[in-house]
Amino acid sequence: MQTGSGKIAAIAAAAALVGASVGAGAYALFKSEAGTTVVRPVQVTQSLQAADKSGSALSISSIYKLAYRGVVKITVTSNGTSSPFNDQAQRAQGSGFVYSTNGDIITNQHVVDGADSIKVTFWNGKTYNASLVGADPSTDTAVIKADSPISMLYPLQFADSGSVEVGDGVVAIGSPFGLEETVTAGIVSALHRQMTSPNNFTIDDSIQTDAAINHGNSGGPLLNMQGKVIGINSQIESDSGGNDGVGFAVPSNTARSIANKLVSSGKVEHAYFGVSLQEAANGARLGSLCAGKPAARAGLKVGDVITSFAGRKVSSVDALRFAVDAKRPGDVVTVTYLRNGKTRSAAVTLVARPAAPC
Repeated sequence: MQTGSGKIAAIAAAAALVGASVGAGAYALFKSEAGTTVVRPVQVTQSLQAADKSGSALSISSIYKLAYRGVVKITVTSNGTSSPFNDQAQRAQGSGFVYSTNGDIITNQHVVDGADSIKVTFWNGKTYNASLVGADPSTDTAVIKADSPISMLYPLQFADSGSVEVGDGVVAIGSPFGLEETVTAGIVSALHRQMTSPNNFTIDDSIQTDAAINHGNSGGPLLNMQGKVIGINSQIESDSGGNDGVGFAVPSNTARSIANKLVSSGKVEHAYFGVSLQEAANGARLGSLCAGKPAARAGLKVGDVITSFAGRKVSSVDALRFAVDAKRPGDVVTVTYLRNGKTRSAAVTLVARPAAPC
């Protein structure tokens, strides 16, 4: 379900992200590997368990010391379609961060999409194989599992992204252009942005930041000033294809919820209403309906204004999207709407979100 307005432009393909000068657009922060840069790891003698307990802001240096062991570089190899004319594997890089001592690592879905092999490089330069646990293109979130000893695993802590405020300080750690353990800092520039996911659905409540993030930062953590994760760095808005000070992160509340489901079952299913929406003074207007999908099957029509969904008042497009997201495929909900000035209601059976919007 999409609003069709106020969104960041669609994610560009990874192959188009390197070495090109292009017009303004949103870019996944994913770097195709064209060469090798060697960076000597910095040895810091402080573990993640030394977190500040008071909740007061830490220095950027302290945040780095607190979190760097939990951030990894991810190298993906994709064999693609082999032929007598093309038998070279394609390699690309992104970032991620440790989620649990079981070896689970969170990253972006677009980082590991199509991967034939995944390798994870930790803070001390040691590299281990990893496998895909599960991925959700609708939120651009994925979990991989590293075949590494527990001594390598320093899980990062999550913060409530719902408590983040504009102007809050933030720190990003990742591997831009393969330069692992790179730290940048900035502020939260805006909240409640909307990114377009890899399968063209909307990622709500995205966090905008001016912290420098570039290709290769994809999947790395955006941290608050207590060193806790408030988002997954995912996209940039840019005229040049590089950092112009406008980056976007998947909010931590979304990422944590999705990661929990991926770890437990390997998949995520989102409820689907099957409409495009427009803002209305008293609700959310149906701009179009997908044939054969829940709204159309229930008899709703273009121009109907939804005012209530499953007992929740709908005052905006965002309110309706949140109400749908709170449900599961198979749920039957009552929808109240206005048509030609009259209030009507319908029972709607939600289905699982398809691979792409209609």
